[in-house]
Amino acid sequence: MKITPYLNFDGRCAEALDLYARVLGGEVTFKQTFGDSPMKDDVPPEFQNAVMHATLTIGDQTIQASDAPPNRYARPAGFMVTIGLDDAEKAKAAFAAFADGGTVIMDLQATFWTPLFGMVTDRFGIPWMINLEVAQ
Repeated sequence: MKITPYLNFDGRCAEALDLYARVLGGEVTFKQTFGDSPMKDDVPPEFQNAVMHATLTIGDQTIQASDAPPNRYARPAGFMVTIGLDDAEKAKAAFAAFADGGTVIMDLQATFWTPLFGMVTDRFGIPWMINLEVAQ
């Protein structure tokens, strides 16, 4: 079994995935806009370039995403996307990138289970937990 997060955005999906690919070392392996889909006649002209579906591949992991149709976007709540990194500098860089224009919920800091853990909601409204994975 594989569980894949599916993130919705308010028209900024492509921008968010570009950031995530850069920060997490991934690649957008599929992206289709509403205007390039069979649904192109069902969405308003200003929504033609919005992302209907996209896949971001990071190693053997994926995140899927889209822009919510007009009047259907709801700010994310009740979950967080967790990233386990094995390099402190990468954890710090990811946290800083997501905090830029976002909201820090818990500063990146030492906890009883790891030298670095933090929580942040990025500028696109997606909540993240950054955790430095260390051998116990």
